[in-house]
Amino acid sequence: MATFSHAEIDAFLAEPHIARIATVRPDGRPHIAPMWFWWDGTSMYMETPPTSVKANNLRANPNCAIAVDITQGGLRFKSVILEGRVELLDDPEYARAMARRIYTKYLGEEGVQSPTPAQMINNPHVIIKLTPTRIITNDDTRSGLAPIP
Repeated sequence: MATFSHAEIDAFLAEPHIARIATVRPDGRPHIAPMWFWWDGTSMYMETPPTSVKANNLRANPNCAIAVDITQGGLRFKSVILEGRVELLDDPEYARAMARRIYTKYLGEEGVQSPTPAQMINNPHVIIKLTPTRIITNDDTRSGLAPIP
């Protein structure tokens, strides 16, 4: 199984894949949620309502893991897993601007003009910023293994 170069990580995370963030509830139970994100080459950013389960979990315990992966069928997949401690950013103007950037990645400029995304961008947000202390990558799409029928 091959690993990604830094340039390959950046290219993969620039695509509109879905990330899954794993946090820990105060009672120790895990919580995982699918999320849209923005990667700037160093840190990953996600937006969430200030009172969401993940925001509350991260206030109590800022450690998390985020997985972004795709499959091409069978044993052919790519993944980037980020681990570390998050910083929660709650400046309203910054949060709105970052939410818009994230939404634009997935919906395009026209898409964010639609009523529902436009309203969602203006809702209160907290930005989850993860500058990973560990990155694990896998690329099994180059192995030549055929998908399992």
